[in-house]
Amino acid sequence: MGTPGEGLGRCSHALIRGVPESLGAGETAGTGLPALDLAKAQREHGVLGGKLRQRLGLQLLELPPEEPLPLGPLLGDTAVIQGDTALITRPWSPARRPEVDGVRKVLQDLGLRIVEMGDENATLDGTDVLFTGREFFVGLSKWTNHRGAEIVADTFRDFAVSTVPVSGPSHLRGLCGMGGPRTVVAGSSEAAQKAVRAMAVLTDHPYASLTLPDDAAADCLFLRPGLPGGPSFLLHRGGGDLPNSQEALQKLSEVTLVPVSCSELEKAGAGLSSLCLVLSTRPHS
Repeated sequence: MGTPGEGLGRCSHALIRGVPESLGAGETAGTGLPALDLAKAQREHGVLGGKLRQRLGLQLLELPPEEPLPLGPLLGDTAVIQGDTALITRPWSPARRPEVDGVRKVLQDLGLRIVEMGDENATLDGTDVLFTGREFFVGLSKWTNHRGAEIVADTFRDFAVSTVPVSGPSHLRGLCGMGGPRTVVAGSSEAAQKAVRAMAVLTDHPYASLTLPDDAAADCLFLRPGLPGGPSFLLHRGGGDLPNSQEALQKLSEVTLVPVSCSELEKAGAGLSSLCLVLSTRPHS
């Protein structure tokens, strides 16, 4: 049967979208969020792109910022990608649904098979979906409903898909993530621990687990760029953002830790999983 994590394929491309000036305007841009330091947010975003390209060696594809889409940089909510298939999501917020258009075009151009969510009763944010390498967990949250989870299951029929209740305002990926090929990391809040307990009941696969002091620290990206046998990396929030979680992250001995910051972008609801889309196979040209 293999081991958990073996399906977390080698990645070659990362997709990000620039930070528009409208995001800095906060509520005046209709986001309902406080204004943020635009220059700092853009610096954080630029460093993230640099780490993806230079440290991890990924081919970086960057969509330009779009002023009518202040939350456009959170493009991790717009698609769920596994293998050569991309499910284009239907975000809970109607104002965010135009964000999928530019992402769809790039993924089409890369040769991925595009699946659309045609059901108007379905909602799905991509950061409510956690792929472990062997199965999918879909958080049932404020942002994602049962019908959205059913479409994930219909799209990725080669994998088990289980639903996990998510309490509070978070997405599932804001509470837990993969810290390695066989390790689930989760925050210490009751919502995070409840989600992990539910996952443990639902799965048939033995995952190790690591609890981190900060929920936001569990929103990390386990990446294996390059050829088989090459190094594995964990893109995670660094000590400048979340100092209390750094000691625990050092326990993840199977990965090379790559810290980044998104403390300013976090004010717009961003976590690491929302700021980029990683293609887990080399697209067909």
